[in-house]
Amino acid sequence: MNRIEEIYYEAKSDKWFKRFSVFCHIALAASFIPAGYVKIMGERFAAGLPSNNPLGHYFDALYLTGYYYTFIGIAQIAIAVLLLIPRTSPLGALMCFPIVLNICVLTYATRFAGTRLTTMMLLASLFLLAWHYDRLKYILPFKQFKTNHPAPGKPMGIRLRMIFFGGCFTVLAFIIIGTFYLYEIGPGNSEAECRNQCYSSKNPAACEAFCDCIYNQGQPLDSCLAHFDEAKDIRKPRVK
Repeated sequence: MNRIEEIYYEAKSDKWFKRFSVFCHIALAASFIPAGYVKIMGERFAAGLPSNNPLGHYFDALYLTGYYYTFIGIAQIAIAVLLLIPRTSPLGALMCFPIVLNICVLTYATRFAGTRLTTMMLLASLFLLAWHYDRLKYILPFKQFKTNHPAPGKPMGIRLRMIFFGGCFTVLAFIIIGTFYLYEIGPGNSEAECRNQCYSSKNPAACEAFCDCIYNQGQPLDSCLAHFDEAKDIRKPRVK
């Protein structure tokens, strides 16, 4: 544990890691500010997302919660401000994580097309929690060890930089490529986007039935997925 903390403090003194932390702070704040502003102004978030879309159902219900909707917007703006102020950024990172985790799980549960972005936001949030470990560790129920901080100006090992940033690019590539094969079918962000995937589908008729179930009948995602599976089974050739 002591050696891990020594590596951590070396990373904290490295200019490349500092720049990456600044980028994560700004990126997360930039994602929270417009989302919070829309809610404070009393407008529906993601207005271009149809109501019959699975995530659109959620946004419609959230929009109708009155001052709770406004409260969420105020909280998002407050977290963004906390993230941008160095003294309060650890608190901002701590408050940001559960919200981003909730958003990430929500997008995966509804098969939203923006799962890649929310996954990256979650990873950035995790990085900030690790980055502020030196100030957050005192609330953890672990024994604290005395750690030797690196001398000022001590250069960061290029090997650790390559491991970390190489790992970031690898994870990023895995997220981008892996999400293409995560689901057999998804509702897309519109009816046209949903039906576009039917041209390359192995079961185009079942895909069309799924899109019709989502956008014309307004059925829940689970029901439409069940109809999709039934349509696939009906159209399977019988083995003699």
